[in-house]
Amino acid sequence: MDLKETDILGEHIGEHWYYRSKCAAMQKFLGNIRPTSILDVGAGSGFFSRALLEQSAARTAWCVDISYPQDSDDQTSGKPIHFRRSVDQLDSDLILLMDVLEHVDDDVGLLAEYVAKVPSGANVLISVPAFQFLWSDHDVFLEHKRRYRLPEIEAVAQQAGLEVVRGSYYFGAVFPIAASLRLLERAQGKHQRQPQSQLKRHHPLVNAILRTLSALELPLLGLNRFAGLTAFCLARKP
Repeated sequence: MDLKETDILGEHIGEHWYYRSKCAAMQKFLGNIRPTSILDVGAGSGFFSRALLEQSAARTAWCVDISYPQDSDDQTSGKPIHFRRSVDQLDSDLILLMDVLEHVDDDVGLLAEYVAKVPSGANVLISVPAFQFLWSDHDVFLEHKRRYRLPEIEAVAQQAGLEVVRGSYYFGAVFPIAASLRLLERAQGKHQRQPQSQLKRHHPLVNAILRTLSALELPLLGLNRFAGLTAFCLARKP
């Protein structure tokens, strides 16, 4: 999770259609998996870990991010959440990498590094921005290296030593809108001198419509291998 976007949305992040919908998709995609300990890599504010601690039987979360000024500890729903710049071996049975791998040069290496820190049988949930043709100033602002097609992120998981369980695109309902806008901007040669995030607070009605469109996709999550703004991959350590 990118701290730049956390700074933009502030305390309203939980109300924003994008993050609220992605959180719902994360929980839907995990299905019957019931983690007890979460390792959240590139966690930022810990938004996704906090959601799982609040809404599942998970007992603790370890949030790792090199951007933290120092190590710290907190609680969510009475459960400990640890913020660390780095970790060694952990008994976590779920690794989250929510919008992380697109930020690094060696995505396979980073994933393999953290897979090695958890026991066999641990599940790994990855989300990344989808489709390189959607590249825009938004990606430049967030310091992305790339966007992925679904087979590409599944290949990254396999190369890191994981067994892919399932993959799917999400935000397919808003995909035509976003794709049209980005392609139009490219055709018109519009580029920001100082690239900015396209994430912003919306009018409540717009926010509600976008959230509803995204919620309508949830029953089909896991079946969409055609198009979306985000690619999800669930994998398992042998």
